[in-house]
Amino acid sequence: MALVESQLHVDVPLAEAWVASSVPIVGHLEPVQTEPWASVYRATLAAGIVWFKACAPHRAFEVPLTASLSARWPTTVAEVLAYDVDRRWLLTADAGEPFRELGNPPERWLDVLPAYARLQIGEIDHAADHLDVGVPDLRLAQLPERYDELLAAELPLAPSETAAVAALGQRFSDLCAELESHGIGATVQHDDLHMNNVYVKDGALRVLDWGDASISHPFFSLFETFRFLTEMNRLSPGDPWFGRLRDAYLEPWGPGHLETFDLALRIAGLAHAIAWLDQRDALPVRDRPDFDMGFGGILRVALRTASDTLSS
Repeated sequence: MALVESQLHVDVPLAEAWVASSVPIVGHLEPVQTEPWASVYRATLAAGIVWFKACAPHRAFEVPLTASLSARWPTTVAEVLAYDVDRRWLLTADAGEPFRELGNPPERWLDVLPAYARLQIGEIDHAADHLDVGVPDLRLAQLPERYDELLAAELPLAPSETAAVAALGQRFSDLCAELESHGIGATVQHDDLHMNNVYVKDGALRVLDWGDASISHPFFSLFETFRFLTEMNRLSPGDPWFGRLRDAYLEPWGPGHLETFDLALRIAGLAHAIAWLDQRDALPVRDRPDFDMGFGGILRVALRTASDTLSS
């Protein structure tokens, strides 16, 4: 996805003073990444670095969500050193290097996915708390109505592709109800679980950047994991790695979830597209053409993964 000009203003001197009140930084905050939804800065310590993140108003939930997850799952989520909910500021310890730098090795996901699944299982009991702090509600019961919003939007697709999205509407609604009947509770769903957001340092693997998260069906998470392995690692759809990773993820959930996982993954792309629509709506109109380049790609992948099941 192309970056667009940020609409988020950060008072850097004030932020720098806030960071310095928590850790002994050397020098000044260094801008690293500026996007419409967040700005990220690096701060140097005498030994090591820390990371400051300022979230946009529509991503304010990322601060309390990350803080609560870090407190309960300190070996799975980045260590939160300080946070300010009102100013939407987050300070985290360095988590090392992303899987991207390692070539996104599928074997490393065998370690990440069970730990992530255990986090999701544990967070089922906290789903209502996350909704209370503004984590988006994409529970299965909400998705058919949200799908109508997707259909009403001006999608960056060819007319035939837009018609295909419309044709899936009722079947999508029916299968959301079927998936809910399988009894897996709604929980935190990262929705951006790929090689850029899982980090390794001294053997510790951590999931970062929870700004795309929602409360939804947990199995939707692997849509992005698998998409990146397909597009970046060039794994074919039938590659045995997908089955191995699915099984590693499902192991903490217990036996008997293969059918549920298959159904969830087939409709996960459309749920992911609904979440992207929310991101798009938060952008100024002039910035949407750049965003739509990535959005169109997501919609096409969602159509491919959904059509065989939903149209049958």
